[in-house]
Amino acid sequence: MTVLVGPNTKVIVQGITGKEGSFHAQRMLEYGTKVVGGVTPGKGGATVAGLPVFDTVEEAVRATGANASVVFVPARFAPDAVYEAVDAGIKLVVVITEHIPIHDTLRFVNYAKARGVDVIGPNCPGIVAPLVRVKLGIMPNNIYQTPGRIGVISRSGTLTYEISYQLVRAGFGINTAIGVGGDPIVGTDLVEAALMMAKDPEIDAIVAIGEVGGDAEERLAKLYAEGAIGKPIVAYVAGRTAPPEKRMGHAGAIVMLGSGDARSKVEAFKAAGIPVAETPIEVPKLVAEALKRK
Repeated sequence: MTVLVGPNTKVIVQGITGKEGSFHAQRMLEYGTKVVGGVTPGKGGATVAGLPVFDTVEEAVRATGANASVVFVPARFAPDAVYEAVDAGIKLVVVITEHIPIHDTLRFVNYAKARGVDVIGPNCPGIVAPLVRVKLGIMPNNIYQTPGRIGVISRSGTLTYEISYQLVRAGFGINTAIGVGGDPIVGTDLVEAALMMAKDPEIDAIVAIGEVGGDAEERLAKLYAEGAIGKPIVAYVAGRTAPPEKRMGHAGAIVMLGSGDARSKVEAFKAAGIPVAETPIEVPKLVAEALKRK
């Protein structure tokens, strides 16, 4: 069992004829993902990496039976790409695109959720599940070769890879890793991803990677303290040196009025009984200790 994806996940790539879409479609195929086609309006009938290209998502779904999509469409067109995927019956939409206006994201996330569609992102690396050889996104293939029983959820793209690498290097396999995205509004947030992993019997522990901005980490800590997670969590919080009211690399990583800063997140985790790593390299050690206490 894995979260959100499985052996029957069939993927289309929206924006497959663009530079990023074509490159990562090939990488997903190499990983073992069942990528069954792509969509670029006006390019129907072409092929990319041996995959058929369709003019619309509806045509792609009808021809291939696709049930998941990865969006590599430029920001101004990305919301319409999500609406099109939802209306065509896609059940999981991973939005890699960054710089989408917040109000546009809010609209398409609510539209998707109202119709029972899961959205990951925007501005995210995606989801990868080594156990079933499925990747939707841009995570490096070489890091996610070893399946196992650790779930990774992260607001930071690069740290998703770095900490996953440290876990694998220490002998822990990854069940599922989800980069939820760093924007203020995302589809599946840190808390929702943790709750999904808490229900998966093949995940023994969760690594939560937070960063400055927002209150997802504090909400996760509260749920854990209330017993709603039921599995060990180890945390790492990026941005401890971020100055107040300074916007960082992610649109959501802004600290204001004493809330959303790294210290408040670290304190919330520790108060809930969640160990917090000082550096990424310390995460595997804390995971091992947490599993012993389980």
